[in-house]
Amino acid sequence: MSREINSEYQPQKAKLIIICCVFIIAVCGIGYELIAGTITSYFLGNTVLQFSLTIGFFLFAMGIGSYISGKVEKNSVEIFVAAEIMIAIFGGSFSLLLFMFYSMLPEIFYPVFILLVLIIGTLIGLEIPLLVRFMKDYSSLNTALASALSVDYTGALVASILFPIVILPYTGIMQSSFIFALLNICGIFLFIGLFKNEIKRPKKYLISTIIITIILLGGLAYSAKLVSFFENKLFASEIIYSKQTPYQRIIMTKKNDDIRLFLDGNLQFCSIDEYRYHEVLVHPAMSQIPSKSNILVLGGGDGLAAREILKYSDVKKITLVDIDREMVDLCRSNNFIKNINNDSLSNPKMNIVIEDAFKFLEKDTSFYDAIFVDLPDPNNESLAKLYSTSFYKLAMERLAKTGMMTIQSTSTFLAPKTFWCVFNTVSSCAEHTKTMHVNVPTFGEWGFVMASHIKLGMAPLTVKTRYLNDGEMKNIFTMPNDLIWEDSEINTMDNPVILRYYEQDWKLWE
Repeated sequence: MSREINSEYQPQKAKLIIICCVFIIAVCGIGYELIAGTITSYFLGNTVLQFSLTIGFFLFAMGIGSYISGKVEKNSVEIFVAAEIMIAIFGGSFSLLLFMFYSMLPEIFYPVFILLVLIIGTLIGLEIPLLVRFMKDYSSLNTALASALSVDYTGALVASILFPIVILPYTGIMQSSFIFALLNICGIFLFIGLFKNEIKRPKKYLISTIIITIILLGGLAYSAKLVSFFENKLFASEIIYSKQTPYQRIIMTKKNDDIRLFLDGNLQFCSIDEYRYHEVLVHPAMSQIPSKSNILVLGGGDGLAAREILKYSDVKKITLVDIDREMVDLCRSNNFIKNINNDSLSNPKMNIVIEDAFKFLEKDTSFYDAIFVDLPDPNNESLAKLYSTSFYKLAMERLAKTGMMTIQSTSTFLAPKTFWCVFNTVSSCAEHTKTMHVNVPTFGEWGFVMASHIKLGMAPLTVKTRYLNDGEMKNIFTMPNDLIWEDSEINTMDNPVILRYYEQDWKLWE
């Protein structure tokens, strides 16, 4: 027996509307999953773990929802509309709630996150079987099931493509929640229009949906201010710049003369003491190499390593490779950062390449007198490959015979397992290696690894520096007793052990 649809709709139109609802649910469902994984990765790191847990709990909840749908015998249309309204409410407020709890009650952030995922997943799992039932009234069960599943998978693909390429970088994480929720609202209006004859009080649902739509539109309009409000709770200083790029969230803060840059919540530099870090990264190698004409910087989109390299007049070309154009553009145009990096990124000697460092090395054929690897810590899988034997072998192949490479290698004191993993991994790829360390007040004891084809030594400084002098040049190569060498596994593409070491190290200091 066919359902009692609105007389304005023919069966084919009714079937098309149901298919549209399936598509909307699929897009929003995957959208909420991606938002959940992105937010927890942003706050907690370890991307694979966060996305694995999100997908696992979400699918588990969908199974619960599917089971519950089998118990629905009456008022299935009203139950579907109510479920869709609930998804719009919880989905729209998803990012807002996660930001709020992490910034104000971080100790219960994860339980709240799991609860929200379970609620949204259960509601979506409830809806899909109900939609198959509705579609079955206009075709056979086999056809209805095949149509629903094919549209569901297509919607999942569309959301998976649009989210990282368009929605997240151009709208931001909180706006994404409101956008997907408003898409849910479109499905509600379509469904109420189709089955209003089966809804006892359709005006009640319409009015409720209209009110929710207004609230969601308000949230969308003020989402940037909401994100700013909660992020200000996370940072001690005033946020003067924030932007979500396709690769990371950039935050810049200011307190008096203290400018700080954060990527995905992790401090990248503090203007008060960053010179200590960058002088040790650059000058021990630059002071030793006989030729300085062609230099490669992998990462370093802030232009601070380039600033130090440009102190050498015989440098002819610096190739800087950074994956994030937004990061480079900010550090090339922002007056605060330009004052810190001496406008190095606009220097005519700079050749800026926007590309993944690994991909760049794979196809590059040049040889470099010095290579500086100034990348973020290996706190996710994408970064872990840039600390692997495969990456270091490629880098060593591009290093001139008399050249030297310096690699930022995390904290020697706070993350010793990670530091020595970097050292041992580099040592497996290079003929000569040496450790360096420096105390940077905002970071603590920080480590570097130098590598070359020839024996490493020391040479006097020939440029002006704020921290380093010839005496300190000796100290940075001497490791104290409490930072002695540790054995470790080698980090490879196939077995990224550095992620485990990094998590173990920093867990002690949480």
